[in-house]
Amino acid sequence: MMDLDNKLIEHVAKTARLELTKDEVKAFLPQLREVLDAFSKLSEADTEGTEPSFQPVEMKDVLREDKVSECLSQKEALSNSPNTKDGYFKGPRAV
Repeated sequence: MMDLDNKLIEHVAKTARLELTKDEVKAFLPQLREVLDAFSKLSEADTEGTEPSFQPVEMKDVLREDKVSECLSQKEALSNSPNTKDGYFKGPRAV
């Protein structure tokens, strides 16, 4: 397993843009060891013959089938909008 020390904790904190005090670094060291020990137990699991499961729940296509129909005219499409100008929808100014 990886050698854990205060220097590693400080490096990880800096990478994560965290400013830790010396007391926090000292407190996180045993916690990080415990987390890494728990993850190291995963390598002991027998996965022989097991296929990877990237999506544990089957994904189904829930979209409706496209059907060709008559489109709205420009006038009909704009008829319910109070904000139109020169045949287009008018939105707020983006700067």
